[in-house]
Amino acid sequence: MSNKKRRFLPNLFRGRVIVAFLIVVQIAVLILSAVIGAKYSGYIAVALNLISFAISFVVIVSRTNDAYKLIWIYLILAFPVFGGLFYLVFSIQGSMKLMEPYMLQIENKTRVQNEKTRETAYSASTDHPNHKTLINYLSDHAGFPISDNTATKFYPTGEAFYEDLLSALRSAEKYIFLEYFIIGEGKMWDSILEILEEKTASGVTVRIIYDDFGCIFNLPKNYPEMLAEKGIECRAFNRFRPLLTGLQNNRDHRKICSVDGKIAFTGGINLADEYINEIEKYGHWKDSAVGLIGEGAWSLTVIFLKMWLLTSPEPDKDDQDISCYKPDCEFDKIDDGYAQPYCDSPLDKDQVCERIYQQMIHSAKKYLYICTPYLIIDDSMLNSLTFLAQSGVDVRIITPNKWDKRLVHITTQSYYSDLIKGGVRIYEYSPGFIHSKIFVSDDEIASIGTANLDFRSLYLHFECGTMLYGSSAVIEAKNDFLATLDECKEIRPEDCKHSVLRRLLGSFMRLISPLL
Repeated sequence: MSNKKRRFLPNLFRGRVIVAFLIVVQIAVLILSAVIGAKYSGYIAVALNLISFAISFVVIVSRTNDAYKLIWIYLILAFPVFGGLFYLVFSIQGSMKLMEPYMLQIENKTRVQNEKTRETAYSASTDHPNHKTLINYLSDHAGFPISDNTATKFYPTGEAFYEDLLSALRSAEKYIFLEYFIIGEGKMWDSILEILEEKTASGVTVRIIYDDFGCIFNLPKNYPEMLAEKGIECRAFNRFRPLLTGLQNNRDHRKICSVDGKIAFTGGINLADEYINEIEKYGHWKDSAVGLIGEGAWSLTVIFLKMWLLTSPEPDKDDQDISCYKPDCEFDKIDDGYAQPYCDSPLDKDQVCERIYQQMIHSAKKYLYICTPYLIIDDSMLNSLTFLAQSGVDVRIITPNKWDKRLVHITTQSYYSDLIKGGVRIYEYSPGFIHSKIFVSDDEIASIGTANLDFRSLYLHFECGTMLYGSSAVIEAKNDFLATLDECKEIRPEDCKHSVLRRLLGSFMRLISPLL
C-alpha cells in the first residue's frame, strides 16, 4: 500500500466521520420533532405551519437568486411543517452575517485607489472600449485596481504550472502566501513544503490558508499546529463542525500563491497530486492557471491578506496596514496588456463572478469559449448564452466526460439539449476530467480563475480570478481551448436523447441545484 493510502485511511476515521454522523442525527431529530409535534398537538402543528408561512414570506422578499428562493418555496409547500423549520435552522444558525462588519472594515482599510490606478483604468478603457463597462465596474465599484506593467503567462496543465510554482517559491526573499481550497499530502505538496521549510529557516515569512472541508480527508485535523512547529503560519478556514447550519456551505474555494508581491498565480489548480496527474482519479486531469509578474501580482497579494485578516483569531491585534508587504521596487515597463485580479465573497451582495461572466457574454462579438467542470446555470444565463449564439457569435463550452460527482454531472448534461437547440456547441473532454474555469473572447479578453458555472461558486463560496485585457495569456488560453477540442467529443442532439427516468432525474436535479 502506498504512503498516500496509508495516510488517507487513518484520516477517514479521525473524527470527521463522527462529525458527519452528528449532522445526520440532527436532521433526523429535526424531522422527528416536527412530525411528532404536528401529530400530537394541534397548537404545535398550527405554530409550525405559521412559522413555515412566515418563512415563505421571508424567502420571497430576500435579496438572493430566484432559483434559490424557488427551491425553498417548493420544500415548504411539499413539507409544510418541516420545510419552514429546516430553513430557519439551516439559514440563520451560524450565519456569516456576523463577519460582515469586520469584512467591511477590512475592505475600507485595504481598498487600493490612487491616481495611478485611475489613470490605468482610463488607459485600459481607451484601449478596450468594448469592455469599458466591466473595467469600470471592477475598478470603481468593486475596488479591484487594473494594472499594466504586468507580464502574464497561461498554464494549460498542472504539470506546466508546477514547475514554475517551485521556481517562484525558491526565489522568495521576504514572504510566501498560499491560499488553497485543497492541499493534499503527496509528491506535489511534499516538494512545496520542503521549500517552505527551507525558506522559513532563512527568515522568509510563510503563511498558508486552506479550506477545512476541502482538506477533510487530505490533512490531519491539527495540521496548522504541526506547521507552526516548523515556523509556518497556517489557518484552516471555516472549521467543519457537527452543526446543521448553512455556514458549512461557505467555503474558501480560492487558489492564490504570492511571492514577495512580485509574482502571483491563480486558477483552478490546487496543491494535490491529481492536479499534476501524479495520481489518476477521473482519467486525465486537465486544468489551468495564470501567472502574473509585475504590478498585477500585488492585487492578488491584497486578496490573500484580506482573508488572512478575516480569519485572524484576534482581529483587533492584527496589523491591518498591509502596505508593509507591498514591493518597494519600480517594475520595468512591460507591454503585455492589462491585468485586473478580482475576488468574490458571500459576505456581500455583489456576485462579482456572475456579473463578470454575464458581462463577457453580453460583450462578445466574434466568439466566446468557456471551460467549466460544472454547468449548472439559471434561466438568465441560459438565455444569455443562447441569445448570443443565435446572434451569430461562435459560442462553445467544454465540460468533462468523466465526472467527479455523478448527480452533478447528470445535472450538467440536462442543460445540453436547450443550449444546443439555441446554437451553443457543447464538447466533453474525452480523456477525463477538465477542471479549468476559463472564459475567453474575441482575442481580447479572458477570465481565468476559480469560479465554476454553478450556484455554489457564484453565490456561496469565496472565489477569485484575474481579468486579462489584450494580454499574451488571452491568446494562449484561446489556442489551448482550440487544441483541447481535438481531444473532445462534440455533443449532438441525438446524444441528448435519454430515458424518461433519466430526463426526470435531470429535471429534478436542476430544480434542487441551488442546494447541491
